[in-house]
Amino acid sequence: MLELVFSTVGQGLEWSVMAIGVFLTFRILDVADLSVEGTFPLGAAVAATCIAEGLGIVPGYLLAIIAGGVAGAVTGLLTTKLRIPALLSGILTMIGLYSVNLHVMGKANVGLLQDETIFTLVEKLAPVGVAGSALIVGAVLAFVVASIIYWFFGTEIGTAVRATGFNPQMARAQGINTNAMVVLGLVVSNALVAVSGATVAQANGFADVGMGTGTIVIGLASVIIGEVLFSPKSFKTSLVAVVLGSIVYRIVIALVLEMGMPPNDLKLFTAVLVAAALSLPLLKTKLSARSIRG
Repeated sequence: MLELVFSTVGQGLEWSVMAIGVFLTFRILDVADLSVEGTFPLGAAVAATCIAEGLGIVPGYLLAIIAGGVAGAVTGLLTTKLRIPALLSGILTMIGLYSVNLHVMGKANVGLLQDETIFTLVEKLAPVGVAGSALIVGAVLAFVVASIIYWFFGTEIGTAVRATGFNPQMARAQGINTNAMVVLGLVVSNALVAVSGATVAQANGFADVGMGTGTIVIGLASVIIGEVLFSPKSFKTSLVAVVLGSIVYRIVIALVLEMGMPPNDLKLFTAVLVAAALSLPLLKTKLSARSIRG
């Protein structure tokens, strides 16, 4: 039972990096970016191919970050330069990345069971088992990413990105190049999503061209659950809430699977869960209004 808990929390931490990326576009930039469904398997494909070809774990992560950032830049340029709506730009990038991912891997999937990954490396350094390595890798990755993002968005450039998402008209009046900030925000977001994809691929032992399906819903579920349960009041607490929301989401998924839900129904359950989480703020407002009138 303890091993299941460690494994589930570890998965939540691994996916929380992707959720932070979704949070940056959804909440900070106020952009619905669907390209994450392509950049998640892109990060997995790049990292898995690098590891399988013997280049190593670190080059795999670095190339995954670059690839995800480039994909995010494509979405940003489609939005800012060609004036294509952000939602459609993300869809176009996502569709294009399907073919890119196939070219990167050379086939539909790449196995890593015989290769050294970051998880097997941790198991060699510390005899913690599979579940323990998942927890350690996830915790370190989530902490490092959240710390870097918190630092970055406290800088002048990061503040400009936040200002662009909050009030683009006022940001332009202050001399901020809002188009550049949108592109930068999408680059950072999709780079994080690619890092998460690279980690999840190593955790699963393979990278698959279809592993990005439903990624945006999982990311939104983590963001919304974190906001509803923990009511963050600042950017720092928002990052913490997203990480905890990802863990809670994974725990809920593990529980419903233990209760006998067919795996084929997980996507439907996630959609219902996100819809329910999105409606909670409205329900809270209505209940509080009724209590005041009562």
